[in-house]
Amino acid sequence: MEIRAPKTDSEFEAYYELRWRILRAPWGEARGTEVDELEDTATHVAAFDEATRLVGVGRLQRAGGALGQVRYMAVEPECRSCGVGQAMLLELERLAKQQGMTSIVLDAREPAVRFYLKNGYKVTGDSYLLFGEIPHSKMEKQLNGSA
Repeated sequence: MEIRAPKTDSEFEAYYELRWRILRAPWGEARGTEVDELEDTATHVAAFDEATRLVGVGRLQRAGGALGQVRYMAVEPECRSCGVGQAMLLELERLAKQQGMTSIVLDAREPAVRFYLKNGYKVTGDSYLLFGEIPHSKMEKQLNGSA
């Protein structure tokens, strides 16, 4: 598995397609809802399997000062519980430290809370209800050490 930023137009197309298909399409959301105004300033990571197929995506954005925010984490269903999400999260944390961030916040969908807890995040409160039906929890992790 290789974790890195998408580089080519076709890799970015696959990146956004996976994001839409996993995080938006199941709730009837239109294409285009998987992107926002921060895409050009955010840090993107993707997981590629041995066949160089994109199997996971994640994004880091600055949320103010030394605070980073992880968003749009998604992994192909058949690749879950295989270390893809954890490898991407570790890379996002490394990149956050490299960019001078000292903590990361995120809003985790209910089924993902356990994953983030296992990776050192703490629940700090309830968050929003996405699409009127997906509860989220606010989570945070302090980053220690160097990049």
